[in-house]
Amino acid sequence: MTTEKASIRAPLMSLDEALSLVLKDVTVLSQTDWVNTFEADGRVLSQDLVSGLQVPPQDNSSMDGYAVRIEDVTALGSCLKVTQRIPAGQHGHALNQGEAARIFTGAPIPPGANAVIMQEDTTVSKSANSESEVPEIVVNALPVLGQWIRRSGEDVTQGAVVLPQGTRLDPAALGLAASIGLAKLQVTRKPRVALFSTGDELVMPGDVLPENMRPGAIYNSNRFFLRALLVRLGCEVTDLGIVPDKLEATLSVLQDAASHHDLVLTSGGVSVGEEDHVKPAVEALGGLNLWQISMKPGKPFAFGFLKAQASNQRAFFMGLPGNPVSSFVTFQLLVRPFLLALQGVSRLQTEPLSLEAHFDLPKPDKRREFLRVKRNAQGGLDIFPNQSSGVLTSVVWGDGVVDNPGSNPIKAGDWVRFYPFSEWLQ
Repeated sequence: MTTEKASIRAPLMSLDEALSLVLKDVTVLSQTDWVNTFEADGRVLSQDLVSGLQVPPQDNSSMDGYAVRIEDVTALGSCLKVTQRIPAGQHGHALNQGEAARIFTGAPIPPGANAVIMQEDTTVSKSANSESEVPEIVVNALPVLGQWIRRSGEDVTQGAVVLPQGTRLDPAALGLAASIGLAKLQVTRKPRVALFSTGDELVMPGDVLPENMRPGAIYNSNRFFLRALLVRLGCEVTDLGIVPDKLEATLSVLQDAASHHDLVLTSGGVSVGEEDHVKPAVEALGGLNLWQISMKPGKPFAFGFLKAQASNQRAFFMGLPGNPVSSFVTFQLLVRPFLLALQGVSRLQTEPLSLEAHFDLPKPDKRREFLRVKRNAQGGLDIFPNQSSGVLTSVVWGDGVVDNPGSNPIKAGDWVRFYPFSEWLQ
């Protein structure tokens, strides 16, 4: 008769502590790229953008109308001679007493003018039918000083930092960069990520028809959404496919991936089963810092590093759980901020919204839960009825998650912390 020693496991690590450890040793990638501003959406600035000019460069009109001197318009019905016409892109000459300039949106304000009157607030009293005739307007609304004038530099002043280092560029930021004349931007190079799944039960869509699936086999859904998430985060992805549940195969793939990537990301194989080989393989090739998190879904998670055999290079390692919802949520809460930090992003996490729960959760889990929910027409949150970590339809149905502390029951009407997927999926 043999006696087995019960293994003593360390307490589960909190999500906040895990994220702190994940981010502790991250240094921003040192290499940079110069990219066309047209192609820079989603990239991260590696230097401040400083404006070399004022935006707008001169005072200009924000309306189609007439540039005037308000001292010439002291009463309704004042009549002014229209002595010039200023389209956008052209400059006018100084206004004299009793004159107005026909002006269009974006055109520079002529010297002497101090207000713009909308064309709707004027009446043309005389049209020029010959070169000797000058058109006149009658003013039907008294102007105030500075109305409908956009001042030079009111958007951007010369010498100002318009976008700081660490900004993750979006379409509005690209427009702002273009407005100060920048055709190219210096950005952090893309993180190189190797991705693979483990599991002899996994098959790829298209390789086997549903009716021909062997017992126990499942399609590899994680590979598709993880690759898409990585691409959205600006990564160069090397898809290494499905690795068999064998220690030797896992060691070989990890060793090769460590030489050419900043991060090796896996899905599955980080639990405690006899066929889960990722954990011992990473420990053999480098080190593993943590691997169980007090969260639901997503308890099994591995983080560490790999040493390349032929060089001194090191790659980070992250191992996600195999269940699809666990993998999706864990990626957003731990992998996403890590990859943003690697690129030098200054804002790593989104702030939750406070919304009203329109559901009951009488029996919460002891762990911190991320419940798949959807906003309803009343502005509250409905919960997906099946919160299992294998039900990917809950993520497709929902538009975010409720971050619920461990052992915290929820009653309809309670205010809860809501993270929208729209923020996570940018």
